[in-house]
Amino acid sequence: MIARVDLRGAALSSLDARALRDALPRAELDVEAALETVRPICEQVHAGGVDAILDLDERFDGVRPPSLRVPAQVLDKALAGLEPKLRAALEESIRRARLVHSDQARVDSVTQVVPGGTVTERWVPVDRVGLYVPGGQAVYPSSVVMNVVPAQIAGVGSLAVASPPQRSNTVDFVGYPDPTILAACALLGVDEVYSVGGAQAVAMFAYGASDADGTTVCEPVTLVTGPGNVYVAAAKRLLLGIIGIDAEAGPTEIAILADETADPELVAADLISQAEHDELAASVLVTDSEELAAAVEAALERRASRTKHAIRVKTALGGPQSGIVLVSGVDEGVRVVDAYAAEHLEIQTRDAAAVAARIRNAGAIFVGDYAPVSLGDYAAGSNHVLPTGGCACHSGGLSVQTFLRGIHVVDYSREALADVADTVVTLATAEDLPAHGEAVTARFASDS
Repeated sequence: MIARVDLRGAALSSLDARALRDALPRAELDVEAALETVRPICEQVHAGGVDAILDLDERFDGVRPPSLRVPAQVLDKALAGLEPKLRAALEESIRRARLVHSDQARVDSVTQVVPGGTVTERWVPVDRVGLYVPGGQAVYPSSVVMNVVPAQIAGVGSLAVASPPQRSNTVDFVGYPDPTILAACALLGVDEVYSVGGAQAVAMFAYGASDADGTTVCEPVTLVTGPGNVYVAAAKRLLLGIIGIDAEAGPTEIAILADETADPELVAADLISQAEHDELAASVLVTDSEELAAAVEAALERRASRTKHAIRVKTALGGPQSGIVLVSGVDEGVRVVDAYAAEHLEIQTRDAAAVAARIRNAGAIFVGDYAPVSLGDYAAGSNHVLPTGGCACHSGGLSVQTFLRGIHVVDYSREALADVADTVVTLATAEDLPAHGEAVTARFASDS
């Protein structure tokens, strides 16, 4: 079901960093090709506003919403109808996320460079954000929590959520997003929710949307965050500059670094948990134990056949993005998982915490037998919106920082500027930008 890649001995030592990345399993995500698909969609939204978006909802999701914006009474009904145990679980997830993300809050800092000369770094939230919550093969109320909580803690003044309308909805929710998503929004106090998914949701956030009589239904946003499929990623790339984005998120991925002490049943369960998301989901085991690899293969065969989404899971595990990578030792395994830069990385080795401390590239790291990725998906308090496709080597996950901008405020007295004037003039002259220097000396022209 799952392929093997043998990187023991010379097979690994002969590879440089780029060749190693290329040798590892990876989802095939052609965002560039998807651009040509999403470009006319985004243009249609830009030109046609609300009517165009509703047409696209009907085309792609098989249902036309009664209104683009979800009415307040529909949100209230979703929350009122939420099963008590699920409500309690969401409330606990929110509580833990707030605990963790509150510690990420930034405070302004003032540096006195010289007497009379200060630079203050002010942390200012973006004005308005569009939070995307996917809803294709599964619906994700947990993603509402992960997007909204850090934005609220950052102090963003205006939040809007978009999620695809669900054709299977009934009664009060026909044509709207899944009721659990609506209920999660209501729990968090978000009352601006739109029935739109895919590239058209990103375009709506970028351009805003008006109805036929010119009334604005959705104001444009400054920043769009949240995971999605390749078309969402392509729309983010296309519209970058009109909006800011968190990342071009691709299919989910898990890597597990394990040695002979790992429990093969736990390893297999965790690999399957990510394969359950999507047929393109990546599940990768890196191990120096051939015995563990064989035991995990057997456990995968057995467990995958009896899981609810067996066909999806088997497709993902059998795809080029998944595999078991054999290495000579844990040190070599660390090199491999650092090169892979997984969205989610589990460490199931002897001295797991010490091994985890050596990892430099991962969206989130899960240490030991009792920190599975699914804990982070829902209730660890960490954020599950994480970099994919190897982007964890240069980017981090969604956080309060995502929604903040650092602004330097420069405040110099006349004396402090006079003291550094010659330095500015010298550097400006070296760069052949004399007017830069003159902008300083002009302030002291009356002194000569």
